[in-house]
Amino acid sequence: MKRSPYKKVVEVASTHKVIAKPRGIPKMAVTNFSLAMSMFLLSLVIAVSADGYGYGPKPKVEKPKADEKLLPLTTGIQGLIYCKSGPKLFPLAGAVARVTCLSVDQDGYESAPFSILTHPADAKGYFFATLSSFSQLKNGCKLTECKAFLESSPWESCNVPTDVSQGISGAHILTSKYTLFKNIKLHSVGPFIYTPEPKPVTDGY
Repeated sequence: MKRSPYKKVVEVASTHKVIAKPRGIPKMAVTNFSLAMSMFLLSLVIAVSADGYGYGPKPKVEKPKADEKLLPLTTGIQGLIYCKSGPKLFPLAGAVARVTCLSVDQDGYESAPFSILTHPADAKGYFFATLSSFSQLKNGCKLTECKAFLESSPWESCNVPTDVSQGISGAHILTSKYTLFKNIKLHSVGPFIYTPEPKPVTDGY
């Protein structure tokens, strides 16, 4: 009679020690750990929510600065001065223009004319001046009329003024077009022209 192979397997297995399987984590420990994690996450959510709704520390926010007072508009004058020699024009560096104005006081009475000189023209013949330095304006007077004139040329070889752009008769300023630059109402005049010699006066013949 043949011996059953299954019996041999059983006998071999019985000669070895049975290794106990590791027990799993107790259900109670898992439950306690899950509860602790849930409480921790809930506390984080509450802290974040409180910070967003004014219960936590707030970030520092700079208060907006008070609006600065608007500066009053100042009247400015700009222009160009050239020397004309033949058909060519040359920037007259160092040339000076004069601005003469009329004004009325607070009672409406007209004041005597007063003048200022512009800064000397630069290398491009450009000159500039503002009327804010007039003492009459500081006393409450109001300008009614201003004109710009040629005043002086640094070149002895080109120092005869012409009335081109009203350089002699006076170019009106307050009624001319202007541009706003910051707090300056900037009027433009000219270009004004000096020549080396006066033009001959014709008698019509």
